[in-house]
Amino acid sequence: MKEQDVINGYTTITTCNQIEQQLTPSTKFDVNNSPDPVNIAKLYAIKEAIADRVEMHKNIGEQRSQWNNMLLTSINVITLAAATMTAIAATSTVVTGQVFGLKISSTLLYLVATVMLVIMNKLQPSQLAEEQRIAARLFQNLLNQIDTTLSIGHPVTSDVQEAMDSVLALDKAYPLPILGIMLDKFPSSVEPAMWWPQQRRKKSKSISENQNDWNGWNGKLEEEMREIVGILGRKDQEEYIRLGKKALKLNKVLAICGPLLTGLGAIGSAFVGSWATVVGIVAGAVATIVNTIQHGGQVGMVFEMYRNNAGFFKYMQENIDFNLMEKDVERRENGEVFELKVALMLGRSLLEVRNLANASSWKGEQLDESASKLF
Repeated sequence: MKEQDVINGYTTITTCNQIEQQLTPSTKFDVNNSPDPVNIAKLYAIKEAIADRVEMHKNIGEQRSQWNNMLLTSINVITLAAATMTAIAATSTVVTGQVFGLKISSTLLYLVATVMLVIMNKLQPSQLAEEQRIAARLFQNLLNQIDTTLSIGHPVTSDVQEAMDSVLALDKAYPLPILGIMLDKFPSSVEPAMWWPQQRRKKSKSISENQNDWNGWNGKLEEEMREIVGILGRKDQEEYIRLGKKALKLNKVLAICGPLLTGLGAIGSAFVGSWATVVGIVAGAVATIVNTIQHGGQVGMVFEMYRNNAGFFKYMQENIDFNLMEKDVERRENGEVFELKVALMLGRSLLEVRNLANASSWKGEQLDESASKLF
């Protein structure tokens, strides 16, 4: 029995030693590298708040889209009804009292349409709805990033702080309230949307155990990334800023013309029986067309989409520059993974990204191709 115990003990020790030798350094359990439960709990709390924000932005976005449709239909019906009453009053042979009633009714309808149109042009419901759609998508993307951090890494304090900063930056970039902190719908200049916090220097999580591989970076990859940054600034971002300026200018013109026309219609309807009658009728018809183009065509939404696209390319530029400016490659995001992310965000394959960077370095400013193939 003693011999058997010795044999069993030797076998157990040998087996444990063999298992320990088979374990790689990355698979060994290290108490010092175990994740901090407090950081995990904080990230889960942030996840719950983000999930709630996603739902809020989705619901409010749908509501404001319905506002746009409801107000558009209501204002057009009121305007056409006022123009019809003005025409009936001008051609009517009824008694004076009934003509006066038509005149008063059409004037009131025009005034109501003018007030409603001024409020609608100020709020731009289609643009508000687009802001909430964008915010819901960005919050969902942030939620996925936190899931990735919890799945493949040991979350640290900097991860928690970065997640908090991202949530607050998104809240500021796309506010839910209308009164007080609503984004300016007619800014003096078009600037790319900014929804990300200031980049902080942090220690990256090493993917490879080989300390001589430069964390996936090399001189060629750095040069390619610099060329991509140049193309994003010269072509993609500038293109959407230019389109945003055109959309903003069109929206301003339509926002002024709509209430002006309904106001003229109110004046014309008040003087039925003179040349002003024609003004009252024609102004109502043209106001309906202008209102349909502006809010039916959702010009405000188009402007916000262009502004957000320009912000997307600005975000990419800052993210690439932030990695390139970091001299310690171990603090950068892994080069191979980063290159893959850039390619996916541009809608290109890795080979297409490299060919684009090489063509830009050969032709310089004369390259007439945009970096992104997504939009």
